[in-house]
Amino acid sequence: MTLLVAINGWDLAPWLDRFRRLLPERRVIAAGEEFDPAEIRYVASWKHTPTSLAGLPQLEAIFSLGAGVDHLIGDPQLPKVPIVRVVDEDLTERMSEYVVLHCLMHLRRQKQYDAQQRERRWYDDRDQPSARELRVGLLGLGVLGGDAARKLKVMGFDVAGWSRSPKAIEGIRSFAGEAELDAFLGRTDILVCLLPLTPATRGILNRALFAKLARDGRLGGPILINAGRGGLQVEDDILDSLDDGTLKAATLDVFATEPLPASSPLWTHPGVTITPHNAATSDPDAIAASIARHIRRHEAGEPWRDVVDPAVGY
Repeated sequence: MTLLVAINGWDLAPWLDRFRRLLPERRVIAAGEEFDPAEIRYVASWKHTPTSLAGLPQLEAIFSLGAGVDHLIGDPQLPKVPIVRVVDEDLTERMSEYVVLHCLMHLRRQKQYDAQQRERRWYDDRDQPSARELRVGLLGLGVLGGDAARKLKVMGFDVAGWSRSPKAIEGIRSFAGEAELDAFLGRTDILVCLLPLTPATRGILNRALFAKLARDGRLGGPILINAGRGGLQVEDDILDSLDDGTLKAATLDVFATEPLPASSPLWTHPGVTITPHNAATSDPDAIAASIARHIRRHEAGEPWRDVVDPAVGY
């Protein structure tokens, strides 16, 4: 049983070392090496060269090495085998840390106080809302969104979530489908987007959506936090919405082009907080170990877990 590791943009050698250590009884090879296509049973991929996985007649599964699978779904000749996504407890916890951190920073006006410190200006604004007065909406209630919603609830926020299909999370009001999206947006002061990038979600964070967010919140306007994918957001619409007050502020961890070009006006806009796509950095050792477990369970006769539905893209 041979595992092919197909990676672009990352250092390949550490991944080969991990898999060879975890799967010593199997051959682990790198894309670009000489190999017999018929010997490949599994592929571990991160942004593999499109069409390069075609022609592997005995392939049984493809594993994504990152949380998203849009880099796989976009391959027009992707083999029709199960695509297994990363579900990693460490990654989930890191994302929830990020979401809670930035919701609290907006709640407690930390950016304002940072500016006051630079100016050596003392201004103590005691008219601050509490967490229970702020309505946070999670756009996406999968593994990441569900965990973040529960932890925001513990902090006291009024939390709701929206997903393509109905979800039941204790203590969290759930909205589902296109018919309930507007109602979800209309009760949201802080919109946290953790959606996957699919043809249906590309560009969903746009001016029309921002205009539907709550206008009566305690922060003086709605706030956007996007830690999902850069392709979800229309960056010109974010800037325009900040300038005209449709949005009060935005925290962005992902961008259409990464690294974010130095020429982007997002860098210097006073309403924008930027982080370098590190909201939930994957632990490579944990991911490799998870893939090794998947392979061993499969070869013991168990069904695949965490399989992507290609029809919806996640």
